[in-house]
Amino acid sequence: MSFQSLSFFAFLAVTLAVCLTLRKKSRASALMALELACLVFYLLGGGWRGLIVLAAGVAVTRAAALRLGEDAPHRRRTLTLACVWHVGVLLAFKYTGFFTGGALDIGWAPLGLSFFTFQQLWLLKELYTGQTRLPADAPLALFAFFFPTVTSGPILRPGDFFPQLEGETFLRPDWSDAAAGVYAICCGTIKKVLLADGFGAVVGNGWSRLGDLSAPAAWLVILGYTLQLYFDFSGYCDIATGIARLLGLRLPLNFNSPYRSLSVGEFWKRWHMTLTTFLRECVYFPLGGSRKGTVRTYGNILVVFLISGFWHGAGWTFLVWGGLHGLAQVLERAWGPSRERLPRALRWAVTFLFVNVAWVFFRAPDLTSALALLRAAVTGGLAAPDTWLLSGLFSKETGALRLLLPFLTPWEDGLRLGVLYGAGLVAALWPRTVQSRMDAFRPTVRLGLGLGILMVWCVLSFSGVTTFIYSNF
Repeated sequence: MSFQSLSFFAFLAVTLAVCLTLRKKSRASALMALELACLVFYLLGGGWRGLIVLAAGVAVTRAAALRLGEDAPHRRRTLTLACVWHVGVLLAFKYTGFFTGGALDIGWAPLGLSFFTFQQLWLLKELYTGQTRLPADAPLALFAFFFPTVTSGPILRPGDFFPQLEGETFLRPDWSDAAAGVYAICCGTIKKVLLADGFGAVVGNGWSRLGDLSAPAAWLVILGYTLQLYFDFSGYCDIATGIARLLGLRLPLNFNSPYRSLSVGEFWKRWHMTLTTFLRECVYFPLGGSRKGTVRTYGNILVVFLISGFWHGAGWTFLVWGGLHGLAQVLERAWGPSRERLPRALRWAVTFLFVNVAWVFFRAPDLTSALALLRAAVTGGLAAPDTWLLSGLFSKETGALRLLLPFLTPWEDGLRLGVLYGAGLVAALWPRTVQSRMDAFRPTVRLGLGLGILMVWCVLSFSGVTTFIYSNF
C-alpha cells in the first residue's frame, strides 16, 4: 500500500481512531491493535509469502532473545546461529542470481527484507552485549513490521524503540505531536510527488536515450537523480516520522541536509544516518574500527562501504558505488587536517561533484551505461537539451499554462527546468530539515494554507506517482 494513495490515508485514519481509542482503556489492547494493523499493512503491500518469511525471522529472533537474556552457556553460538539465519535468508532471496551468474534465481524477495535483516541483527547484537534487555513478551512483531518504517526505514535502534512503548506518550499524542506529525506528512508527500517524481521524469527520459544526450542534458540527468533520490527517500522518512508522531512515537533523524557536506565523511554523517550508525556499531567496531593501525583502519572502511553497496543491490554497479565512497573516505583520512585549510566553497563543490558522479553508478543498470552517461557529460557537446528530455514533466500543469498564459509557450521548457531545479536545489541545501523543525513546530494560518494548496496538488497527481525508490531495497 503506497503512502501516496487515498486508500493509505483511509487506513491511517482507521488505525489512529482504533488504537488511540483503545489506549484510553487498555494499553495492551491498543498495542495488540497496532500490531494487527502493521501485519495487515504488510500483507496488503508485501503479500502472504513475504509475511511468512519475515514472520519466521521474528520467531528465530525471539528464540535467540530468550537464550541471550539468560546467563546460559553458548550465548555466542546462539548469536551466531541467529545471525546466520538472517544473513542467509537475505543472501538467498536477493543475491542467488548474482552469485550464480543468473543460472539460479528465486525471482522475488520479501518487501523490506534488507531493512528487516539489519534491524534484526541490530537487536540481536544489543541483546548479546546487554545494551538492550527485553521481557519474554516483548512486541517483536511490532518492531519488525512497524508500518511507517517496514518497507524503507529508517532502521530502528532497539534501545530507542522499545522504551518508548512503555512511555506515557505511546498512543497518546498531544496537540503539538499531532500538528508536527501532520506537518511532516504533508512535507514528505510534497517532496515525493512534486519534486522527486518531477526529477524522476527527466532522469527516466535521459537514461532511456543515453546516446542522444548532449553534455548539458547529461548533467541535468546526473543532478536530477541526485535530487530525485534525496527527495524520494527523505520524503518517505518525513512521512514515516509524521505517522509515528501521530502514534506518540519518535523516529530517529535519518537526514540532516546531506548535500551541504564539506567532505564525504561528513556526507555519511548526514545521509541515511541510521544505516551509517548500524554499520559503524555492528560492522566497523567489531572489525576493530580504527584501533588496530592505519592499514587495518583503511581496510575496515572499505569493507564497510562495500557491504553498504552490496546491501543496496546485487550488482557490480552497487559495489562500485560503495567502493568509491570507501576510497573517498580513505583518501580524506590520508590527506589529514590540511584538507580543512581549503576554502569551504571548494570543499563543498568537490564533495557535491563526487556524490553526483557516484550516484550515476547507483542508478545505472550496468557499468557500461554508467560510463556512457559520464562520457556524454564530458564529450556530449554543448547543445541545449531537447524537448523530449522533459516529456512527462508537469505535463498537466504545462497544458493549463498554455491555456491561461499562451504568451509563455516559447519559454515553457526553460520555466519547467528553472522551477524544478531551482526549487530542488534550494530545498536540498536548506540548512534546517523537516524533522529538525518538528520539535519546535508551531502551525500558522499562512503555513496551513500553503501546505493545503500543495497537498491538493499532490492528491490530484496521485494517479501518476511512482513507488519509493528505497522500497526496492
